[in-house]
Amino acid sequence: MRATPTSAILLAASLWLAAPAARALLAAVSLAWVAACDHSPAAPSSGGIPASMLVGADVSALATIEQAGGVFRDGGQPGDAIAILRAHGARAFRLRLFVNPNDSDVVVNDLPYTERMAARVKAAGAKLLLDFHYSDTWADPGHQTTPAAWASLPLDSLELEVERYTDSVIATLKRAGTLPDIVQVGNEIDDGMLWPLGELYVPNADTLAAWQAFTGLLKAGIRGVRDALAPGDTVRIMLHYSQGGSAAGTQWFFDHMSAYGVPYDLIGLSYYPFWHGTLAALTANLQATALRYGKDIMVVETSYPWRAGGWESMVNDAVAMVWPATPQGQAQFVTDLVAAVAATPGGHGAGVFWWYPEAIQVPGLFVWGGGSLALFDSTGTVLPAAAALGGH
Repeated sequence: MRATPTSAILLAASLWLAAPAARALLAAVSLAWVAACDHSPAAPSSGGIPASMLVGADVSALATIEQAGGVFRDGGQPGDAIAILRAHGARAFRLRLFVNPNDSDVVVNDLPYTERMAARVKAAGAKLLLDFHYSDTWADPGHQTTPAAWASLPLDSLELEVERYTDSVIATLKRAGTLPDIVQVGNEIDDGMLWPLGELYVPNADTLAAWQAFTGLLKAGIRGVRDALAPGDTVRIMLHYSQGGSAAGTQWFFDHMSAYGVPYDLIGLSYYPFWHGTLAALTANLQATALRYGKDIMVVETSYPWRAGGWESMVNDAVAMVWPATPQGQAQFVTDLVAAVAATPGGHGAGVFWWYPEAIQVPGLFVWGGGSLALFDSTGTVLPAAAALGGH
């Protein structure tokens, strides 16, 4: 990238914000500023979710859970989990995609698996969000491993492969009649993606070169999506930052996106209270981010327990766990979260997605949270939080 005075200033400022003390100071200032100038409308009550908001869930493991014997129920009757969630108000579903998964546990999401799941989502009349991990396994802030088949490629060839692969996936889904409505280019890409070439803050490395490499890979993925589209196709591009409770961190990341000219439509945030802090912190971030960038924002991953057991060891912010770990407490968490997102200034609160609602315990599979973070109970019966998510 050829630096301009404006981009140089943005880069200098955003690199300064990477200092922990400066970021903490900015967070405190942001919270005070938002409290002083927030003129957003009152949060809607349950049932008042704006029609434009996409509420739903990531059901990427559903077929595997079903194959292992998982049964989902509503009113005592077994049924399709997607249909059950749709009946309770879900409007959209998210599916992850790995390049060459090893099929261990629930790491099964290759393209054929995802095609089958996408067909189920579209047949249910729901919107589809496709989540490219650009890895053979889980990609998150601590893991962004380049697919084994791409590991020896130099940066320029890796960019071409990312564009080619993305184009091929989108074209395949389009031919099948399952074109995604939203495409997430990378998953929780706080520290880059496709490591080591796209990794940020490698010790003794050139930070500016690292940002150029990372954003070059992002742009390649975005080009790949657009390469596969016809003029009449409408697909929105999402970038996903994990720290939903951090206004300073979100600004740091998306200021870099602006400085490097990365084109995108939606901001995706993760928000797990036990990791990311209070709902007030999320609300401050939603407000500050909407006002700064004028982009629609989704909480694209969230979860909260409905019972004790299976989640306690993960908690690093017990202060934020203010709702009871009961079915009713989980439902109230959902109601409060959806209301907070719906109240984002400018109508920019675009949606809420529950992560892993189908995580019921089945023989032979490790289930995240031991089933305590699902939207179905230990018998597979849908919980009240599903209706709260859909505004019912």
